[in-house]
Amino acid sequence: MPNPNRGACGFQSSEFEQEYERPSKSELKRQMSELQKLGEELVAEARDRVKRVPMPEDVRDAILACQLITNHEGRRRQMQFVGKKMRTLDEEEVAVIQRTIDSWKGMSKADTAALHALERRRDKLLADDKALTVLLEENPELDVQHLRTLIRNARKEQAENKPPKAYREIFQLLKDIDKKRKAAAKPAGEDEDEDGEPIDDESDDE
Repeated sequence: MPNPNRGACGFQSSEFEQEYERPSKSELKRQMSELQKLGEELVAEARDRVKRVPMPEDVRDAILACQLITNHEGRRRQMQFVGKKMRTLDEEEVAVIQRTIDSWKGMSKADTAALHALERRRDKLLADDKALTVLLEENPELDVQHLRTLIRNARKEQAENKPPKAYREIFQLLKDIDKKRKAAAKPAGEDEDEDGEPIDDESDDE
């Protein structure tokens, strides 16, 4: 006896196509992580700046509230709430926020890529002891004991979910090394960018 549920109404090919068009779990996780990070960047900015960013009022209120919390656990929970609020934004709203943050930093695509490279190197230092050997070979003037302590503390921060103090110090150290390398490679007297504007070294803080 034919199954009445079969046929065009029950198994349309378009239904399967829609299912496969959905983002994968890994893609969704990546998007959530990026939005969480964007929220963290906003929390780290000055309140006056955050108030001027075009965004829904409930999202802004969550960010401003997080800035006022000093208790570590309370701030962690509020930061999760900020991430949840960020995920309610549509693509255009997210793009506007990202453009605003980029304009604050005055960063070009090349600047952004350079910072990401430093972030990857920092993560490699925490994951692979050989990365420290390479760094010291390239920069023999560095204090190896201080570096080992920072790396050990950063690993502990991650394991115990503590504020990333040492983690940020490693990034700043790598940034200083990169800045010195670029200064050494730059021709003498070249203190301006291609447009003739003074270069602001403080414009690309993490």
